[in-house]
Amino acid sequence: MDEAGSSASGGGFRPGVDSLDEPPNSRIFLVISKYTPESVLRERFSPFGEIQDIWVVRDKHTKESKGIAFVKFARSSQACRAMEEMHGQCLGPNDSKPIKVFIAQSRSSGSHRDVEDEELTRIFVMIPKSYTEEDLREKFKVYGDIEYCSIIKNKVTGESKGLGYVRYLKPSQAAQAIENCDRSFRAILAEPKNKASESSEQDYYSNMRQEALGHEPRVNMFPFVGEQPSEFTSFDKNDNRGQEAISKRLSVVSRVPFTEEQLFSIFDIVPGLEYCEVQRDPYSNYGHGVVQYFNVASAIYAKYKLHGFQYPPGNRIGVSFIDDGSNATDLLRKMATQMVAAQLASMVWNNPSQQQFLQFGGSSGTQLPQIQTDVVLPSCKKKAPPETPVKERLFIVFNPHPLPLDVLEDIFCRFGNLIEVYLVSGKNVGYAKYADRISANDAIATLHGKILNGVRLKVMLADSPREESNKRQRTY
Repeated sequence: MDEAGSSASGGGFRPGVDSLDEPPNSRIFLVISKYTPESVLRERFSPFGEIQDIWVVRDKHTKESKGIAFVKFARSSQACRAMEEMHGQCLGPNDSKPIKVFIAQSRSSGSHRDVEDEELTRIFVMIPKSYTEEDLREKFKVYGDIEYCSIIKNKVTGESKGLGYVRYLKPSQAAQAIENCDRSFRAILAEPKNKASESSEQDYYSNMRQEALGHEPRVNMFPFVGEQPSEFTSFDKNDNRGQEAISKRLSVVSRVPFTEEQLFSIFDIVPGLEYCEVQRDPYSNYGHGVVQYFNVASAIYAKYKLHGFQYPPGNRIGVSFIDDGSNATDLLRKMATQMVAAQLASMVWNNPSQQQFLQFGGSSGTQLPQIQTDVVLPSCKKKAPPETPVKERLFIVFNPHPLPLDVLEDIFCRFGNLIEVYLVSGKNVGYAKYADRISANDAIATLHGKILNGVRLKVMLADSPREESNKRQRTY
């Protein structure tokens, strides 16, 4: 997919690749008509704030628009307001089809999925322990309508932990609060609550605060090596430190500050990196970051491979799991299932003679492995008739190997209007044909960059077909 599109034709500042996600959530992803010019986008979206760039995704051969565009604003609140007011609107009087507007996912995540409102309306803040919920509401109501405020308290004593949440009705209001509140609150977007209970999530943030700031103003940043930083050089790869939690999230600490790019380059060595972020400690020069992987297997491998790694030479980084409330037994079971599913898929790909055995499961009649993923998939839908005209084709890249065809069909039919999905013989690629562009775009937004059954997918719009039926040998 060639994303070299139109740039800001009106001159001015154009962000580089490294600053496309600075500040976070300042880019919007548009699904528009292929005939919509950049000038119309600029005219309709400039009222929401300073536009730093507009680029329209074009076919690398024909240079025609693919009906997808990005608009980069100077501030997150501007992008959120544009999304709120323009999603579902028609750009011109002659347009009958409304556009779709989402906050674009960060480029480092490898995904173009839209960011859900749940991820954009709730902020996490650090507050004085004397604050009540009414104090918290009073401080933050100036930025917009608040749905609720909550303060995290010790379950035993009932005392405030100095942490709180504020949930706004609109993403733009939460963005305004983060941009404009006093820096001492260290406001950030809170994690969505779709994977853990409220209490588990609160425990996670409490643990993160204790690691980053401690209970007192000046703190030890290395809780896993004793109370003195001088003990930081003592690492034991086999030390499990008792009943250590296991999760997909890792805490990273270093005596030398690091940038987000440096943190990403270190942990991207292990496949499956979802995102990383650097957190600044106002009381010291230590580096502290949070790393999250798509699956627990990658996190475990990264933890035991990179704990004690010297970067830069002479400085050892510390890596520990962050307790996010997940059940360790369930995570390990899921990891094992993914590994077995990936090995079975690899057997089918490398030795087609094994397909019959896997399909019939020997004498037991069991089926191929079920889909194992953290992605929330829609329910299964019927395929479109084979003779249905193709409205959109998707190009799929598999790493490290293709998924079995029946699993692939099960995944891509869930977005509706699937005509056909097939693999290219001898290649780690495939194609999916849809009878509806919206269904195809939904598949891209949900699946691009995700891991299913241990295989990472890249899903993007395919180039125009060139005598496909005569030249491409399909594998069924």
